[in-house]
Amino acid sequence: MTKKDIYKQELSKLKKVFEDVEESKRKLVEGLVEDAAFLKAENYYLKQIIEKTGMIKVHPSNQGLQKQTEAGKQYLKNINSYSVVIKTLNGVLNKGIIEDDDELAEFE
Repeated sequence: MTKKDIYKQELSKLKKVFEDVEESKRKLVEGLVEDAAFLKAENYYLKQIIEKTGMIKVHPSNQGLQKQTEAGKQYLKNINSYSVVIKTLNGVLNKGIIEDDDELAEFE
């Protein structure tokens, strides 16, 4: 799969998750949904590189000398950003669920 395919697949998946969310909230998080799909695609690409090169380069004659690869550094940064974005999106989804539960509590 290409990076573009992964992006489209993830974007489609996330849009489906948010299709039942109130339209104003859905529009509010539209950019975050796109960012999440982008980060997923970027990490897919970086992970392929890391599988070949590893995340750390070790000096051939002195194994105590190690250096993190640029792909490894970027992958970790992207993972952190992706998890923050997903956590934020999940909060929007859960807020809608909690509000629905509160409305039902009034009828008990």
